[in-house]
Amino acid sequence: MQQAGSVVSRLGSRLQVRPSAPCRSLSCAQDVLHRTPLYDFHLAHGGKMVAFAGWSLPVQYRDSHVNSHLHTRQRCSLFDVSHMLQTKIFGCDRVKLMESLVVGDIAELKPNQGTLSLFTNEAGGILDDLIVTNASEGHLYVVSNAGCREKDLTLMQDKVRELQNKGSDVALEVMDNALLALQGPTAAQVLQAGVADDLRKLPFMTSAVMEVFGVSGCRVTRCGYTGEDGVEISVPAAEAVHLAAALLRNPEVKLAGLAARDSLRLEAGLCLYGNDIDEHTTPVEGSLSWTLGKRRRAAMDFPGASVIVPQLKSKAQRRRVGLMCDGAPVRAQSPILSPEGTVIGAVTSGCPSPCLKKNVAMGYVPYEYSRPGTPLLVEVRRKQQPAVVSKMPFVPTNYYILK
Repeated sequence: MQQAGSVVSRLGSRLQVRPSAPCRSLSCAQDVLHRTPLYDFHLAHGGKMVAFAGWSLPVQYRDSHVNSHLHTRQRCSLFDVSHMLQTKIFGCDRVKLMESLVVGDIAELKPNQGTLSLFTNEAGGILDDLIVTNASEGHLYVVSNAGCREKDLTLMQDKVRELQNKGSDVALEVMDNALLALQGPTAAQVLQAGVADDLRKLPFMTSAVMEVFGVSGCRVTRCGYTGEDGVEISVPAAEAVHLAAALLRNPEVKLAGLAARDSLRLEAGLCLYGNDIDEHTTPVEGSLSWTLGKRRRAAMDFPGASVIVPQLKSKAQRRRVGLMCDGAPVRAQSPILSPEGTVIGAVTSGCPSPCLKKNVAMGYVPYEYSRPGTPLLVEVRRKQQPAVVSKMPFVPTNYYILK
């Protein structure tokens, strides 16, 4: 879901609008970077800080990127994702507002159920990807990308004003909470020690407000960006360090940074906004047709529906696909070629897979080349090497689903 360039490739990412707290920032020679509430905590734990989407965030810690990646797959890791934009939408017309902007069926969400959805424009392009949760407290809880913060806020605020001017009951609040992601197969076991709620009753893409290791008012959502079981915890900013330290006291938990997050999401076949999807990509082209609500498709009442819905039947001209190959690592912008050597597309994300010991990538090719098993070529450092279209995720996901 994150935006900006691939971190791994750079190593070798109530208008009544209620005001948020003043920006936490730091001055540097080249730019002004925002700091999360955990900035000093990262430095104290050996975090190597880099600029990412306007924020200073740890790319890795003392462990290598690969060790951090594998620890997440085998045990669990703690990620600081406080740079993400968190908002609340209030009022009787909150669903009406959100459905005027996204492709998903928000009205069908049960209390505390969430969904991945997409902001789209009238041309069918993806403005951002986001998670919308129908909070039982009477609002929508929305998490979207830091790199799209101003664009997303303007989009939502303008729509709030428009609806309010028409007499609708709707308002927006920008939250100042920190956001911590605990990801991996032992994440629930680690978290259970600090909560009274039974996490076995909290399946994937649901959430609940609870006290976590003595911190009240935390929203715990069973989701993440790694393909593993895990949670994202929205915590009051002043309590973020206390909570992170409490989690780290369990030897199962290690800190992880942007580099591991990027390779984990790529193995899971998850999109990076700005690389794999953007304003010039439709949900169908991006292999995200599943985000289109059935009712919304029939009503064709979301932005860009006149472009997107026909693509479901006529087959979009290009598709996002997974690629696997040997040889040198494949990076973003690498050309994708037909077996005959004609350039037919480009890689949007790529890295060596720590789990598979092979190079994995995703990119766009014409529809006729998108079937899994199709042999292709990729160009790396002006040399062609074999690649094959592969199903995603590359590594099986382990989301916690109630049976």
